[in-house]
Amino acid sequence: MTAKWKAWGGLRGRLVVAFVLVAVVSAVTATGLAYRESRNAVLERKQDAVRTDFKNRVDQAAADLAMPPDEVSLTRFAVGVADGLGDTVVVAEYRTLTASSDASADRTRISGSLRDAVRTRNRMSLQRVDRHDSPYLVVGTPVTFDSGSPSGLDVYAISSLRAEQDDTAGILDAVRDGLLPVLLLTVALALLAARTVLRPVRELGRATRRHAAGDLASRVVVPRGRDELADLARDFNRTAEALETSVAELREQEAKARRFVADVSHELRTPLAAMTMVATVLDEDAGQLPPDAAHAARTVSAETARLSRLVDDLMEMSRFDSGAARLNLGEVDLAETVRNTLALRGWTARVRAELPDGVRAVVDPRRVDVAVANLVGNALRHGAEPVTVTLAAGAEGVRERDWVTVEVADRGPGLAPDVLPHVFDRFYKADSARTRSEGSGLGTAIALENARLHGGTIEVANRPDGGAVFTLRLPWRHGEGAER
Repeated sequence: MTAKWKAWGGLRGRLVVAFVLVAVVSAVTATGLAYRESRNAVLERKQDAVRTDFKNRVDQAAADLAMPPDEVSLTRFAVGVADGLGDTVVVAEYRTLTASSDASADRTRISGSLRDAVRTRNRMSLQRVDRHDSPYLVVGTPVTFDSGSPSGLDVYAISSLRAEQDDTAGILDAVRDGLLPVLLLTVALALLAARTVLRPVRELGRATRRHAAGDLASRVVVPRGRDELADLARDFNRTAEALETSVAELREQEAKARRFVADVSHELRTPLAAMTMVATVLDEDAGQLPPDAAHAARTVSAETARLSRLVDDLMEMSRFDSGAARLNLGEVDLAETVRNTLALRGWTARVRAELPDGVRAVVDPRRVDVAVANLVGNALRHGAEPVTVTLAAGAEGVRERDWVTVEVADRGPGLAPDVLPHVFDRFYKADSARTRSEGSGLGTAIALENARLHGGTIEVANRPDGGAVFTLRLPWRHGEGAER
């Protein structure tokens, strides 16, 4: 149901709504125009008929009227004019005398403005009025002598427009009844158009998702024609082909670079072993050499050891890059593992450890040792003592806290905001002027790769009270002592 509502809330829904709105606006506009034109045509026809018949009847009856008229003759004149006009009521006014063809007629339907127009203009005038929700047409005309001068007699015809109103209302009802089929047809056409338009768009979306998942060979079928959708499909295929070619070239170059690093590192191990052996002998005998030679011997020994560590780190990174790194899992006491890491490197006295006993987890102890050693060594070299290592574990069975964390914190100046995003970059140095350091520049990157190999991660932040804190987070596995 959610997917269906999502689809209707997308482009298809908007297309259908747009079609329906256009259809409704068009239908309402057409209905309004048709109603107005029909109403005007009906009313004009009625007005023309009433004016013609009324004028003829007035002219005929006025020929037999003696002037000035009395009330009886004026009433006879009004009845004579009304005769032949159907249900039209005629009112005649001569100075203070008023007579009507229907004594019960409502004379208020003759407005003062119409009387003024008839008397001042001395010609026939008309007006439409509504009384008690009923429309009427009121026509007034003065009676003139043969000389053209006004006689003072004004005659008014009051004709009902109810029949005409019903006719125009019938037209409006007919148009309104036809609106629903038009809307249904519009929705059907909109769905058909949306399907035609959205089919290639959906295919493009699926192809894009396949590309995001790594299937760079995915292509879309180009629709027929030369419209925008066909051009978009062709552009997508050309872009996908160029991207596939570029990625293939980059992967090939990356593979070559990895093989080069691995081969160089491997080839360096043999001469490095000989150099290390010689450097060890020189270092042991440095005390018997002259000061300058002793310093040179110790320098060669230290740099050879540093080069050996760099080669080892490069080979380790090449194994991560090639996917050859594997976990040798076993259930261990993490507190004991961290203590052994500190003791093996002589850091026990320099690091304050908070390691509760009984935290057992299934991990690769060698890789955990490497990760913790790199983080602690980094804190000792670049931070300030005291360095604190804290082991913590969530409650077993609670998914949100089913992690083991090793937190390494120092009391140094912390890391600059522009350095934090690059802490785990290979060979990254926070100080661009520093070209050498005791480490290889790969320590934090190797630590992060070892954490990821376990399914965990390493987070870095600055402490509110000063110093940096690295948090190694590993999933807390139990009783899974299998290799992978």
